Amino acid sequence: MTKLSVNINKVALIRNSRGANLPDLIQFARDCESFGAQGITVHPRPDQRHVRYSDIGPLKTVVTTEFNIEGYPSEEFLQLVLEHRPHQCTLVPDPPGALTSDTGWDTVVHLSFLKEVVARLQDAGIRVSLFIDPIEERLYAAKETGTDRIEFYTGPYAHHFSSDKEGAIAPFHQAARICNEIGLGINAGHDLNLENLRYFKSRIPGLLEVSIGHALICDALYYGIRNTIQMYLYQLRDTED
Repeated sequence: MTKLSVNINKVALIRNSRGANLPDLIQFARDCESFGAQGITVHPRPDQRHVRYSDIGPLKTVVTTEFNIEGYPSEEFLQLVLEHRPHQCTLVPDPPGALTSDTGWDTVVHLSFLKEVVARLQDAGIRVSLFIDPIEERLYAAKETGTDRIEFYTGPYAHHFSSDKEGAIAPFHQAARICNEIGLGINAGHDLNLENLRYFKSRIPGLLEVSIGHALICDALYYGIRNTIQMYLYQLRDTED
C-alpha cells in the first residue's frame, strides 16, 4: 500500500499566527500517527513562516513512523538535516521567499550540484528524494545523481484532472514506467486531494508514498483530522478504479 505522509506546515502556520503554542505542533504530529498516518513531512522555509528550524529536534524525537524533511539545499538547510538525520530528505528547487513548491528540479542543468548534495546526505544514512516534473531526460539525469527516489510535482495533474483526467495522468504514467525500469523509487505530492488521489494511485505503478498537507488540513476543518486521515488512507487502497 502507498504510504501517506502528512505535511504539517499549515498547522505550524496557524500556530505562528498567534505567537503561542496552539495548536501544539508536536502533539499534532503524534496524533496524526495515532490516527493512521504513516509519515510526517515538514518543509522549514528560510522565513520560518511554517515549521521552524527549532521544531525539527522535538519532532524528530516523537515521530515514530517516517520523518521527511523537505526544502531547498542551502548550507543552513543541509546542516539542519545532517544534525537531525530524518529518514528521508526531499530536495526542492524553491528559491528563498517562494510561496509554495511549484516546479521540479532541472536535473540536467543542476546535475553536478545535486550529485554532491545527494552523496552528502546518503553518507549520513539519509534517504534522498528529488522533487521533479515527469520529463524523461530529467528522470535519467536524476538517476545519475544517485538519488534513491523522486517525488513527482503533481500540480499540473491536479489542475487538469477535472477537465481531462486521462490527459492529466498520461505524462506521470509514462514517467513512472521509466522510474521503475531504471530503479528510482516514486513519491508524489502537491495538490493531491480526496477527488484526484485514488485515480493517481491507480495509474502510477510502484507509487511508494504521497505527501499531502494543504488539502488534507482543509478537509480536516470539516471532517476532523482523525476522519480525514482515514479518508485519505481509503483513497490509497489498492483498487481498479
